[in-house]
Parts: sequence; structure tokens; C-alpha cells
Amino acid sequence: MNPIAFNIFGLDVRWYGIFIATGILIGVIFSKYTCKLKSIDYEKMQDIVFIALPFAIIGARLYYVLFNLNDYDTFFEAINIREGGLAIHGGVIGAFLSAWIYTKNKNLSFIKYADAAVPWLIFAQALGRWGNFFNGEAHGGEVTYEFISKFPQFIQKGMFIEGSYYHPTFLYESLWNLMVFFILIYLLKRKSKDGVALATYIGMYSLARFFIEGLRTDSLMFGPIRIAQLVSLIGILIAIVILVIIKKRRD
Repeated sequence: MNPIAFNIFGLDVRWYGIFIATGILIGVIFSKYTCKLKSIDYEKMQDIVFIALPFAIIGARLYYVLFNLNDYDTFFEAINIREGGLAIHGGVIGAFLSAWIYTKNKNLSFIKYADAAVPWLIFAQALGRWGNFFNGEAHGGEVTYEFISKFPQFIQKGMFIEGSYYHPTFLYESLWNLMVFFILIYLLKRKSKDGVALATYIGMYSLARFFIEGLRTDSLMFGPIRIAQLVSLIGILIAIVILVIIKKRRD
């Protein structure tokens, strides 16, 4: 697959960036709907997004670079994100941490705004995985033609890399994230308790990521440990703790 969508004045515009930008734009526009479901101020949500977005990008890149330091000879190589190299866990941590600090300083409910934001965050993640597809990254190990033939032709073509077929793990995660998106919208429409949507997002994404990461060939590693699997386990525990706290408060 060609990672470059088009060229403007000599500057390559990559599919990776297009998918990420589209996901962010959709989230910013349609979070107005989820803000209504949580009875919170949409304009304040926009403020939070524009504060959190740069920290999400910084966090995503910093997280990725820290575990690939040997791949970069200069500072400018380390900050160049046009060709990929963003870790979603770092992005989420950066976004949530900056949003928490901002809402605390503005006396806003972080939990309510997070509940309204997470459907669009997981939707953006679902779109972003297609950027990985066009970059030829975030795939799994080798598979047989018999296995890959069950997928559409364009998936087969994209997963045929250097003479072999590979697991389309980007697709597994994208479809899972899309399912989680609809579950989160359902929970918000049912007026679930504050924090339930946030916990569901963290738990369900972490659960899928743990297993999908085991199939991938490009995992960030710390010795023998796949970092994403470790972070996913922590995410599952955090989700459980949030749900337990919600239940105790309700009782």
C-alpha cells in the first residue's frame, strides 16, 4: 500500500495523518451529542480537547521514542511524526493527565467530561488503525494464504509484505474499537453512572489490546516484556477499581 495520499507543494500528505486528523475532527464535532447526554457544557469540552490534544501527541511520540531510542540519531528524527511512530497508550496517558489537571483547576468534573469523550476517543482509535494499514505497520506474524484469503482483496494486498502474508491485527483492533464505540454510546444513552463509560473504555480496550498485542511483530519491548500488554493489564485493573468504587458509592 502507498502510505502517501497526495502531495501539496512538494510536501507528502500521508494517509496516517489523514485518518488521525479525521478521527479528531469527528470527535470534536460530534462530542456535542455526548455532552448533551451527560448534561455538560460543549464549549468547555472543546477547551479541554484543545488543551489535551498537544499533550496527547507529545505523550504518544515520547512513549514510542523512549522504547526505540537506538532508532534515532538526532533530535529532529525523534520528533518527526509524519511517518508514524505514535503509541496510543502514551497518547491516552498524555491526554487524560492534561485533561485531569485542567478540569481540576477549572472546578469541572473530570469523570463527566471523560465519559462524554471516550466514545469519540475509541472511534478515533478505530480510524487511526487504518493509518497503520497504509503504513504497512502494526500487523501480526506470518499467516498462510488459506487464512488471509478469507479477507477482502485489498486487505490481502496490504498484508502481503516482502513475499509473505501477515495477520491484519490492525483490522482486529479497529473492528473491536468500533464495537466498543457503540457500547459506550449505548451506556451514555441509558444514563449510566458517572465513570461507567470511562471504565468500560479502559477495560474493553485494554482487554482486546492485551491479546492482539501477542500477535504483533512490532511490539515495544522492555527486555522480554511487551510494554503494551503490561499497560493493558494495568488498564484492566484500573477499570475494575473504578467500577468497584462506583458500585460502593451507589450502595
